[in-house]
Amino acid sequence: MADHGHKFMAPNIKSETIDIKHDHERRSANYKPNIWNYDSLVSLSNKYTGEKYEREAQKLRMEVKSMFYEANDQPAKLELIDSIQKLGIAYLFGEEINEALEAIASTKINNAGTGVNLYFSALCFRLLRQHGHDVSLDLFTNFLDKTGSFKRSIFNDIEGMLELYECSHLALEGRMSFAKLLCNGRLREIRIDRDLAKQVEHALDLPLYWRVPWFDTKWQINMCAAQEGKSSNLVDLAKFNFNMIQATHQQELINLSRWDFNETQQLPECMKICFKALYDTANDTAYEIEAEKDCRNVLPHLKQAWAEFCNALFTEAKWYNQGYTATPQEYLSNAWISSSGPVISTHVLLSISDDKKVEVESFSEKNQELVYCSSMIVRLCNDLGTSSAELERGDSPSSILCYMREGNASEEMARKHIRSLIIQTWERINKIRGNQPPSGRTFVSLIANVARVAQWIYQYGDGFGDQDRETKAEILSLLIEPLALG
Repeated sequence: MADHGHKFMAPNIKSETIDIKHDHERRSANYKPNIWNYDSLVSLSNKYTGEKYEREAQKLRMEVKSMFYEANDQPAKLELIDSIQKLGIAYLFGEEINEALEAIASTKINNAGTGVNLYFSALCFRLLRQHGHDVSLDLFTNFLDKTGSFKRSIFNDIEGMLELYECSHLALEGRMSFAKLLCNGRLREIRIDRDLAKQVEHALDLPLYWRVPWFDTKWQINMCAAQEGKSSNLVDLAKFNFNMIQATHQQELINLSRWDFNETQQLPECMKICFKALYDTANDTAYEIEAEKDCRNVLPHLKQAWAEFCNALFTEAKWYNQGYTATPQEYLSNAWISSSGPVISTHVLLSISDDKKVEVESFSEKNQELVYCSSMIVRLCNDLGTSSAELERGDSPSSILCYMREGNASEEMARKHIRSLIIQTWERINKIRGNQPPSGRTFVSLIANVARVAQWIYQYGDGFGDQDRETKAEILSLLIEPLALG
């Protein structure tokens, strides 16, 4: 893995002087035309706003809240928390969830099913780890043979193996790797009940921990609605909540149209719009943060982050023009910055901090490895999804081609290596998350979400460059199409 000694907001960074000519001819990337119609976006309307829906949602919220008191044992509480999280309404019950998990973590976890039942043991492990509790792998002792391997008797417990597979992605570096491989192989080969098969396919496609929670919410709501025994109040609240938040997102999308035009005559035509958008966005962002947080000097930090990002892009441009293929380590030491992960992380930090005297340099130093790991996953997922198209249009080599050339490896071997790096990097994030104090968990979750977005965008190829594929359907589902209320 590349060295991450480079700060994600290094001080005193200076952009290299570029000789810009007005007659610059831009190299075509052969991207497909934009499929989105601006007029249709700004004319979006949504009826799921106002007091009527807020009152109904509040009524359902109180009904669901009572379910915490009706869940009398650990398994019932764990399943309730899991459902609430998957349905996108966990933020409404933060206090109840924390109290329940604190109680479970402070008692002997092996009672009432956990430690004896594989499904509940794995579910308990996943939820506690996700919420920052230090839960031991001893929870799985009853499922191991004398050699420390999982007993073959678990092979027939499909729900248990599915949950074990999900929780294995929250393990620390090197641990539970065998369980992950074991469950993956077994779940792919065994015949499964139709409804459960959908859940298995979904997990094998992309594990729960690697998904952006909100992007997965609609799928989970539809699955939950189809299951017998699920509370109708739970599903109804999730539907109301989804539609109301979708309405908020639509309004935010409409508001993203504030572009002022300043003089940038020294730039070539192909860069003017880009610069104006960046300039105005950075200034607007800084103004909003300073007004909301009552703090100052936000803009210099944003400028610094963007300068570092642009310099990384410039390095790649130089490599391209020189016909140079970097070593994998050299490539990744620059590419994690050009992934845009660090500049996004800077915006996140400045947006969520409650400190009026934001010590960005100090905070970035403490979270350097987290930002590096998240940004590296963005880069590696991007390379997996776009490498083939970039080779066709003659772009500079990605990590895949760099690895192929240095190691004389096939593309298949290179892709396998990149996927293994992604797994290793997620394990590093798990370790960082486990060592994070409660006050820092929000930042960790948000930065991890940056990596999750990349997993989603590039899951089936280039989700940016080829918009008219899975990405289009997902965006329409999330932003345009509400859920039908029963």
